[in-house]
Amino acid sequence: MSKTQNNGFILIVDDNPTNLSVLCEALNSEGFRFRVAVDGESAIAQAERNQPELILLDVQMPGIDGFETCRRLKANPVTQNIPIIFTTALADTESKTKGFSLGAVDYIPKPFAQEEVIARVRVHLQLKQLTESLEQQVSDRTRALQQAQVKLVQQEKLSTLGELIAGIGHEINNPINFISSNIPPLQEYIAGVTKLLLLYEQEYPNPTAKITTAIEELDLNFVLEDMAKILNSLQLGSERIRNLSNSLRSFCRSDSDAKIFADLHQGLDSTLMILQHRLNANSDRPRIEVIKNYGVLPQVNCYLGQMNQVFMNILANAVDALDEAMMLGKMSNLIPQIQIATEIDSKQMVVIRIADNGIGVPERLKKRLFEPLFTTKNVGKGTGLGLSIAYEIVVEKHEGVLDVNSQPGAGTEFIIKIPHESSI
Repeated sequence: MSKTQNNGFILIVDDNPTNLSVLCEALNSEGFRFRVAVDGESAIAQAERNQPELILLDVQMPGIDGFETCRRLKANPVTQNIPIIFTTALADTESKTKGFSLGAVDYIPKPFAQEEVIARVRVHLQLKQLTESLEQQVSDRTRALQQAQVKLVQQEKLSTLGELIAGIGHEINNPINFISSNIPPLQEYIAGVTKLLLLYEQEYPNPTAKITTAIEELDLNFVLEDMAKILNSLQLGSERIRNLSNSLRSFCRSDSDAKIFADLHQGLDSTLMILQHRLNANSDRPRIEVIKNYGVLPQVNCYLGQMNQVFMNILANAVDALDEAMMLGKMSNLIPQIQIATEIDSKQMVVIRIADNGIGVPERLKKRLFEPLFTTKNVGKGTGLGLSIAYEIVVEKHEGVLDVNSQPGAGTEFIIKIPHESSI
C-alpha cells in the first residue's frame, strides 16, 4: 500500500497509551500527519482552533465520553463537517446505532488491526475530498448558472426594450413630422387671413349690424391674438415631442456587438428624459430635483445602449428610494434630490456619480446589492437583477468599477468608473 501525504492532519482522541501507540504507529507508517488529545474537552478545543481532516474518537474516556464529544462537535458549525470514526470495544448494535445517529461515519473495533485502520482512514479521507470537490462544483455551477441567467435576462431586456422603444419612437415620429411640417404653412395662412380681416376693417369701417354683432360675439381681436399664441404652443409642444423621440432612439441605439465613441452626457440626458414622468410631483411627494454637475468628458468608447441601461437602472432605483423615504415619512423637511456629477480622475477614468438623499442602505445589505436576484424592495416591486446587470456591464463589459457608498439616513451614491478607451 503506497504512502499518503496530506496537507491536513488526523486528530486521535484516546486516553489509553497502548491504543494511542498503535494508532500513531499505523498512521505514521503511511505518512499521515496526526495530533493527539486524551479527553473530549481538549479534542473539542483543538478541533475548533485548527480543523483536522478526520477524527479517530474513542467512546469510553474520562470526563465527557465519545458520544457527547461527537454531539458537541456536530453541533458546532466550525467542526460539524469533520468526519468522525469511533474507535471502541463496544460492538453492540445499540452503541453503533447511537454513534451513527450522532453523525459518525464509521466504527473501528478494538483491538486494532493496522491494515483495517489505514483502509478505513483512506476511504473516509477520499470520501471527504470527493464531497468537498462535489460541493465546490455545485457552487461553481450555481454561480455560472446565475451569471448565465443574468446575461440572458440582460439580453432579453435590451432586445425587448430596444424593440419597444424603437417602435414607439417610430410611431411618434410619423404624426409629429406631419404636425411640425404643417405648422409653418398654417402660420402663413392665419397671418394672411388676419391681414385680410384688418384690410376689410380699414376699407369698410362701418359694417352692418349683423357683422358687428358677430364680431363682438367672436371677440375677433382676442381670437386673432390668441391664434398666434396657440400656434407657438403647438410648435413648442411638437419640438418637445421630437426631442423625446430623439431621446428614445438614442437610448435604445443598437450597439451591443461593437463599441462606439459616444457622449455619455447625452446618454444621461436621454435617460432622464424617459424618466421625466417619474420625476414629476405626485400625491405623495413633491417633484424630484435633478442637479447636474457635468465635467468636461471626452467621447467614451463604449456600448452606449448598455451604458444607458446602467443609467436607467441606477436612476430608477434612486427614484424608488426617494419614493420609499417619502412614504415612510423620513424626508418631511427635505426636498427629494438626485445629484449627477461627472469627471475624469487622475487615472484617466471617466467617473459618473449618481446620488440620492433618501434613507440609504444598511451595511449588512450594501454588500449584497450586486448579487443576482437580491433585492431590498418589497415583493412584486423588484426582480433583483437591475444592479447585477449594471455591475456586469460596467465591470466585465467595460473593464470598469461599480461601487456604492451609503449610510442609513444619509442617502446612497453609486460610482461608475470606466476607461474612455477600453481595450475589450
